[in-house]
Formats: sequence, C-alpha cells, structure tokens
Amino acid sequence: MERLQKVIAHAGIASRRKAEKLIADGKVTVNGKVVTELGTKVSRNDDVEVNGVPIDKEEPVYYLLYKPRGVISSVSDDKGRKVVTDYLPEVTERIFPIGRLDYDTSGLILLTNDGDFANLLMHPKHEVDKVYIAKTKGVPTREQLQQLKRGMKVDGDYLKAVHAKVQSTDSRKNTAIVQIILHEGKNRQVRRMFEAIGFPVDKLKRERYGSLDLRGMNAGDYRPLKPHEVKQLRQLAEKNVE
Repeated sequence: MERLQKVIAHAGIASRRKAEKLIADGKVTVNGKVVTELGTKVSRNDDVEVNGVPIDKEEPVYYLLYKPRGVISSVSDDKGRKVVTDYLPEVTERIFPIGRLDYDTSGLILLTNDGDFANLLMHPKHEVDKVYIAKTKGVPTREQLQQLKRGMKVDGDYLKAVHAKVQSTDSRKNTAIVQIILHEGKNRQVRRMFEAIGFPVDKLKRERYGSLDLRGMNAGDYRPLKPHEVKQLRQLAEKNVE
C-alpha cells in the first residue's frame, strides 16, 4: 500500500505537491469514488483516475542521457525539432526530463517517470552540484570569476556560481575553458552570467550532476541509473531540504 499522492507522482502525472492539490480539489477517484483525504493509501489493484483519466501504474525508472547540442529538453516540440526522449526509443514508460539543458548546450540530463523524485532534485534548496565546462570568448581574470561566485542580478534574476576556475587558455584564439559549478539551474544561467562579465560562451557542456558523470559515453548515448546511484541522488537532495 502506498499513499495516493505518491502513486500519482510515480506515474509521472505531477509532482507529489501538485498531486496533493489534485486530490484536495476532488480531481482524483479511487475505484470510482472521489477521494480528498491526503492520507489515503492504495494498492496496485485499485483503479486510480486523475481528471477522469486512468493512470498507468508504472514502476519508477531512471535514465541518464548525454544530450547532444541542438536538442530540446522536452518530450515534444511543436516545431518538429528533436527532443530528449527521441534518444530513448526503447523505453516504454512515460519518462520526462528532470529540469532542462538549453537547446545549444550538451551534456548530462536525467529522465524519469517518478515525479516525486524529479521534484526533489529540482527543489531550490537541494544544492546538488551541477558542473559545466564553458568555452568563452576572451579569458576572464580571477577577479571576474569571483564576481560569478559573489552573485549578480541579471534581468531581475539573482544568479550565483558555487565555484569557477579557468582550466586552460588559447592565447592565439583568445579563448578559455572554464569550469563552473551551480546549485540552481535557471534559464540560460551560465551563458547569462558570463555575458554579464563580458565573456560570451561559445560552447557549453554539463559534464557532472551530483555524483554522476559522462565517462564512457558519447553524445546521444543513454543508460539506466543503477539503484545505488538513485539512492545517492536522493540522499544528496534530501540532506539539504527541510
């Protein structure tokens, strides 16, 4: 027996918090009866419907994808562009990406059908390291990188890096390879921060997410997460969320 909101979240319908609101609003039925009690528990034999639509009681699955550039972090695109789920054609569960990587950014992205897990990782207080490698036009100084770590207001958003350092430079091309670590993931955050200090990003890749990396993978490759990897991510996120 599991709590109703958890079953809805695992089915990928909504996060657990949104599932609780659906229940409270009378949008959920169990075996044909409207249920508004949040403590309700159901089994796999119970028929659960959300807004009149039966939910599939899928087992939770977790995947890591090396997203290529030029791919949308979504399950569909009205312009017909490639989306991340196109790279997992053999997965039958209704998976969706956790967070996003910009269209022209490559690297590690996670996909799941577990809305509760996704909501936990995207919590603003989770403080899971997201490590990016940026190729910048121009070579930022140590003081300029300190600006990224101190934080800045850009177009009304407060943006801040946990860490930033130059890994290498090319004096002939006047470019630098910079590692930057974030705990949040606002829209085009890395690019906006570097533009704010005068160093536009030419290429960007997310190479690590928490304890996960892309070793042994090429762009477009994916793999299921191992049980201990899922557990590690949960523990990383939960230790910083009250």
